[in-house]
Amino acid sequence: MARRCELTGKAVMSGNNVSHAHNKSRRRFLPNLCQVNLLSDTLERSFRLRICAKALRSVEHRGGLDGFLLKARDGDLSLKARRIKRSIAQAQTA
Repeated sequence: MARRCELTGKAVMSGNNVSHAHNKSRRRFLPNLCQVNLLSDTLERSFRLRICAKALRSVEHRGGLDGFLLKARDGDLSLKARRIKRSIAQAQTA
């Protein structure tokens, strides 16, 4: 399973550990991923997603999963999230 947020696309970054003597060694910065169940108001069902903590705050700020997905770019979303977004858009137009 990739260490990537399914909603924002945030992934592992790399950088340096820098010691007091200014020695540099490579390190990885991992995203703060959480396994959460998010409820879609339009579809009236919950979805289990692996998202970062910042994305969870953004979902709450935009009024739920539906509002977040409809405003999100498709390039940032995972395949699972794009399918959810498509089904939400179809349900709202119907």
